Amino acid sequence: MLVFFFDWLSGFFSFFDVFKYLTLRGILAVLTALGLSMAIGPLMIRRLTELKIGQSIRDDGPQTHLSKAGTPTMGGALILLSIGVSTLLWGDLTNYYVWVTLFVTLGSGLIGGLDDYLKLKYQNSKGLSARKKYFGLSLIAFVGVTILYLMAAGDTETTLFIPVFKDVSVNLGLFFIPWAYLVIVGSSNAVNLTDGLDGLAIMPTILVAAGLGVFAYVSGNSVFSGYLGIPYIAGVGEMVVFCATIFGAGLGFLWFNTYPAQVFMGDVGALALGAGLGIVAVVVRQEIVLAIMGGVFVMEAVSVILQVGSFKMTGKRIFRMAPIHHHFELKGWAEPKVIVRFWIITIVLVLVGLATLKVR
Repeated sequence: MLVFFFDWLSGFFSFFDVFKYLTLRGILAVLTALGLSMAIGPLMIRRLTELKIGQSIRDDGPQTHLSKAGTPTMGGALILLSIGVSTLLWGDLTNYYVWVTLFVTLGSGLIGGLDDYLKLKYQNSKGLSARKKYFGLSLIAFVGVTILYLMAAGDTETTLFIPVFKDVSVNLGLFFIPWAYLVIVGSSNAVNLTDGLDGLAIMPTILVAAGLGVFAYVSGNSVFSGYLGIPYIAGVGEMVVFCATIFGAGLGFLWFNTYPAQVFMGDVGALALGAGLGIVAVVVRQEIVLAIMGGVFVMEAVSVILQVGSFKMTGKRIFRMAPIHHHFELKGWAEPKVIVRFWIITIVLVLVGLATLKVR
């Protein structure tokens, strides 16, 4: 929105040309999203507390979590508000990638919000049935990736690129739709499974968003992409602004979500952020890099799959409890120790993901 305004002003004062640069708009998007989160956060927490919108806690999990019952939830709405407003302010609204990304992210947040509402209404941790939740997320993802497929200007935008190997790629063609759909829905659920401890999900989300922002910047620049040997995709640079809003909004939310949390993000935030990371990875054609950088999310999801599969086939559990962060808690790790160590792992994995830019 402000891009148009500053573009008009640049006709009178050349100084305003500076706002055309992605780097500056990315920085301003971070600061805007952070400022909104910090300003609105206390008001939202107070209002959620007044409305008694508190989290229901599983009674079969770590007993230390029982004291968290009643902590305000649905704080993810604060993140989505900050992301939405900041993207609309600093993004190029003529770029269809911006609108598809917002649609998938906010649409997934709407499904998560309905799930949170039902949990609060019936005062249990079940909420929306798994089938209905999956259907809703699937519908949002399918619409988003279908638009990307129909709008694709060439094979590059529907090709799967393998990191490290410069000339190894697979032209997915029509199979781009189910592939991209699985990436988005899988990422959404993986982040949601990770959101079980104070600050555990939001910090890795911030770090992965920053990493994807780097890929978006170089993929949208013909010079940098050519030098690094990664696919050039016209217009994808605008994802820098979107990733920047996740970074800023996430930092603002972490201020209130850090241990001991004043507010939880709920499914409205977790499902949306996971879908947001997924759609950005699809747009910049770095789905495999997303799996590398988001290794903590992958680990959490795989731990649940293994636990359920093992129990159904053998009647035995692999972990003391899944997702795996609860396993470490039940082994005696203090909650902050689990959180910070998972953050450290994510930092390392994001650096590994970024290294694939040069190692080809």
